[in-house]
Amino acid sequence: QLQASGGGLVQAGGSLRLSCAASVRSFSRAWFRQAPGKKREFVAVITGSGETVDYAESVKGRFTISRDNARNTMYLQMNSLKPEDTAVYYCAAGPIRATTPNLYTAWGQGTLVTVSS
Repeated sequence: QLQASGGGLVQAGGSLRLSCAASVRSFSRAWFRQAPGKKREFVAVITGSGETVDYAESVKGRFTISRDNARNTMYLQMNSLKPEDTAVYYCAAGPIRATTPNLYTAWGQGTLVTVSS
């Protein structure tokens, strides 16, 4: 139902843009990430036509979430990447705006982002 893409290897300070194509419609779309040995954590969320967005403190000012409802696709522009951003990034869709993963009903397969120092 969700297909994430765009991950890769980048040097610290570099940029990547993740995409999440969906075959389902939903009010809320979000990005989460999970580093090895750590819990899945919230990154960013966007609702409706993009009128409401929210970010984790660790990515504010560096990441930008957006969505194109005509293409039913969500994006995450990641700038000024740091080694601690290394993780598998997952996109999620659900009926309400939330920062906890268990409130989302559909998930993509994940795309790996590796930031080298």
